[in-house]
Amino acid sequence: MSPNPDPAAPRPGFASEHRTAVAAAEEAGALLRSRFPDGFAARPKGQLGDVVTDLDVMAEELVVGRIRHRFPHDRILAEESGALDGDGDGGRTWLIDPLDGSNNVVIGLPVYVVGIALCVDDAPVVGVVHDPMTGRTWSALRGGGAHGPGGRLAAPAAGRPLPAAGPLLAWTQGHAVRRDDTAACALRHTLELRSRRLLQLWAPLVAWAMLARGDIDGFVGYRAEAIDLPAGALLAREAGMVLRHLDGAEFGGGFSGPDTGRSFVAGRPEMLPHLLDLVATSASSPVPRPRDNG
Repeated sequence: MSPNPDPAAPRPGFASEHRTAVAAAEEAGALLRSRFPDGFAARPKGQLGDVVTDLDVMAEELVVGRIRHRFPHDRILAEESGALDGDGDGGRTWLIDPLDGSNNVVIGLPVYVVGIALCVDDAPVVGVVHDPMTGRTWSALRGGGAHGPGGRLAAPAAGRPLPAAGPLLAWTQGHAVRRDDTAACALRHTLELRSRRLLQLWAPLVAWAMLARGDIDGFVGYRAEAIDLPAGALLAREAGMVLRHLDGAEFGGGFSGPDTGRSFVAGRPEMLPHLLDLVATSASSPVPRPRDNG
C-alpha cells in the first residue's frame, strides 16, 4: 500500500504541469551541475555586457523538449530561442529561463538556478525554481501554496521588528536599463542607504526563492526581465509575501506588456509600508555624482 499523501501538498489544477516542470528543471539542473565550473564555453550576448553559455543552450533544449513533448499545443517563451508558438487556444504560455545567473557561472560563482513558469492569460499558475548546486527545488501552484525541500513555505509570523540597521533587501533591474537611468540610480541609492544590505545577485530567481523562504525582508525590481518574473512572483505570493507596483498598486507578476510595467516591491505584509516609503523617498533623493579624480 502506498503511504498516505502529504496533506500539505498542493492539489489544485495544473498538478500535471507542475510535475512536468519540476522534473524538467531538476533534469536540466543535473546537466548544469555536471558541467560547472569548467565544461562550457561563453560568448557575449547583446551590447550591454550580458553573456550566453553552452549550458544555457543545452539546458533550454532539454526543458523545451520535455515541455513540448508533454504539452505539444502550448506556447513557449524561452530565454535563448524566443517564442515557440503552439496551436492551442487556451492562452497558455510557458516561460523558461534555463540558467538564471549566466554571468555568475562565467566567473565561477555558484549562484544560478533553473526557472520555469506556466501562465494562463498572463497570470502565473505554476512556478518552479531549482538550484543545481544544492539539488533543492522550490515550487508553487496558484492557490496551492509554495513548497520546498522541507515542506510548505509560509511567511514568518507578523510582528518581527524591523532591524535597527534596516531591512535586508535584494535588487534587480532589466537588461535594457541604462546605467545612468535617473530613476533606477535614485531608487538603488536610497535602498543602499536605508537597508542593512542590498543584494545584487545577477540571478533574480535566487532572490525570489530567498524571499519566499524568509531569508531576506524584501525584493525591489526596476523594469524587471519578463522571462523569470512569473515563476518568482508566484513562488513569493504563495509563500505569503505581498507584491506591489512601485506606486503601491497590486502587482500581478505577468510577463506581457512593456518593461515599464514590471517594476515592483515585494516583501512580508508588515514590511510593505516601510518598503513603499523607501521607494517614495527615492523620488526626491539626489543621485550622487561620481567624483572627479583628475
